[in-house]
Amino acid sequence: MAQLGIHISKLRRECVSIRNLRLAWMLVCVLLCSFGAMAKPGDKILNRPYADLKRWHFGFSVGTQFQDLSFTHNGHVTDAPESGQWFMEIPSYAPGICANVLADLRLHKHFNLRFSPGMYFGSKTVEMIDANSESKLRQEIKSAYVVLPFDLKISGERYYNSRPYVTLGAMGTFDVGKKRSDYLQFNSADAYLTIGLGCDFYLPFFKLNPEIKFCFGLTDILRHDRPDLDENPDMFKITQSLTKVKSKMFVLTFYFE
Repeated sequence: MAQLGIHISKLRRECVSIRNLRLAWMLVCVLLCSFGAMAKPGDKILNRPYADLKRWHFGFSVGTQFQDLSFTHNGHVTDAPESGQWFMEIPSYAPGICANVLADLRLHKHFNLRFSPGMYFGSKTVEMIDANSESKLRQEIKSAYVVLPFDLKISGERYYNSRPYVTLGAMGTFDVGKKRSDYLQFNSADAYLTIGLGCDFYLPFFKLNPEIKFCFGLTDILRHDRPDLDENPDMFKITQSLTKVKSKMFVLTFYFE
């Protein structure tokens, strides 16, 4: 029964995740449709017709992001008779904020190299469940990431005042938030592979680019060596139950260029 409860909890979490992503995607679609209305086939005026011919251009972005963790459990069983295997999950997602500056280098008609350093502020709550007693522990993790994303932007043909694109890239992050002794601790540095999609909307004085991006962590960020918990085995058992932890993020950004 305990195992069934764990699986039901994980299924509920996945449903919440899908619902959040679906709402974010619907928001992007509404924005795309709204701005797309500015560029009807009958329009003859092209806003900023030479914007894409510049060798370099700059901008900034603001947006929101959702942070997630992927846990790999090892089935470790604690010595305490009343305790068993521990399972970790993120029961829900809290939106954070992000702000970046942008430098864009034109490589080709359809290719641009983009560098957009910035800051991501967010939080996530880890729920730890004992499979035997179904008792739960919680840990809130706040983060302040310095991010260094490099992206290859692949653009389609311009259609009046809009132009769709996809991005492929890599992102380095460093968490400058304070670390404290808790059930789980994570390394400050991480690296991500990213994939995104968006659309350029050419307005009279600037370009507005709504973009969604999926970020997949590449490294195990869990700190397995915890000398600070040598005298507190009840807390260290949580770390012992995990083989690795990887980070994931979903980012919704609005670029102004």
